[in-house]
Amino acid sequence: MSYQPQAGAVIYARDIIRIAKFYREILGFAEKYNGKDHILLEIPGFQLVVHSIPPDIAETIEITDPPQLREESAVKLVFYIPSIHAIRQASINLGGGLNPPEMEWQFAGNNVCDGYDPEGNMIQVRERSG
Repeated sequence: MSYQPQAGAVIYARDIIRIAKFYREILGFAEKYNGKDHILLEIPGFQLVVHSIPPDIAETIEITDPPQLREESAVKLVFYIPSIHAIRQASINLGGGLNPPEMEWQFAGNNVCDGYDPEGNMIQVRERSG
């Protein structure tokens, strides 16, 4: 029987290589497939597909530095990590970022922090409290 993740998501990106690198290095995803128009990433129980935005649409999208945040998106992906502090600077180095420590909060036994990837897609990271 082959392995089947329990959940997954697709992120459309202008630069799939840069976005995949962010998720690999920040959140520990393993690259399972690298194709012409998509990259498949996995962590236990979850698959993330980083898919190219069609070229005619991609040329109309400007990615700023820092990126304009897509805060009004209907979906925000949540990832459990060992340490928010440990990935804060690395996320900046890779073109994304996390909110500062004073904007972290507690929720359901977790320390929680919002952030974003290099194209402005919103994410949330959670570390178990105590």
